[in-house]
Amino acid sequence: MRGEVKVVGKVLAALIALSAAVPAFGQSSPSSDANLENNLTMAMAWKQTAAEYRALYHQGFNLARLRVELALAQKQDGSLPLAIISDVDETLLLANDYWGYLIEQGRDFFDDAIWDRWVAENRAVASPGALEFLEFCVANGVEIFYVTNRDQGDSTVDLALDNLNAVGFPSVDRAHLRVLRETSNKEQVQQQIREDHEVVVLLGDNLNDFARRYYSTDLEQRLSLMEEDRERYGRDYILFPNPTDGHWIRAIFGDSEPPPSDANRSTLKQAATRSAWTP
Repeated sequence: MRGEVKVVGKVLAALIALSAAVPAFGQSSPSSDANLENNLTMAMAWKQTAAEYRALYHQGFNLARLRVELALAQKQDGSLPLAIISDVDETLLLANDYWGYLIEQGRDFFDDAIWDRWVAENRAVASPGALEFLEFCVANGVEIFYVTNRDQGDSTVDLALDNLNAVGFPSVDRAHLRVLRETSNKEQVQQQIREDHEVVVLLGDNLNDFARRYYSTDLEQRLSLMEEDRERYGRDYILFPNPTDGHWIRAIFGDSEPPPSDANRSTLKQAATRSAWTP
């Protein structure tokens, strides 16, 4: 019996030592590496590695192709030519290594100066399924309009054309690229294109790519407006995933590109814990 007690005692001692070495459920030990606490890390790990992320792009372009095929089948003689309107960044072009660079540099918010340098390096890659969809459009006489609100000064148009050409996209010229440096309101360009085209779908990673009314700093209003338009998603609007930037950030901070600060990190945490279990 005494031998059994000794064995039990040793087992208990080992369990106590193990529990001291392993954080309890819900605990997290402080990181010695500030980069491991970067708020971009989880989002970029998903963008860089997840098959689900890439699948969402294929899904979006498959839906867009179905809409174009339907429009082609229903097109009447003498009707306006068909067109699609697409945003550029995070819709057709991906900037994953820009975001990866920010994380490596210990930065956890969008950096406009670094972005401008990165754009000039021509490092963007085509999103999954983008090239095939655009080539399908051109092969079937559907015009493509690239619309972006990039702003790299006087070089904006040339840099955008370089980026789009580098990945082999079709119809890349000044007639099919619309740059909005002074505003993020894309509705005015959409209306101009609709004057002599039937626009089949709009593609974007940001609700503001579809309608100006989404450009709101009121979270609840933005959610409500989206719900009002819910039947248009997958029909008129093709939305792609973007957990790192966009006007959803403006709805949280009141600014699409908030500066890095502890106050803004706190605001981001509050947004992430709007719904949080309290056991």
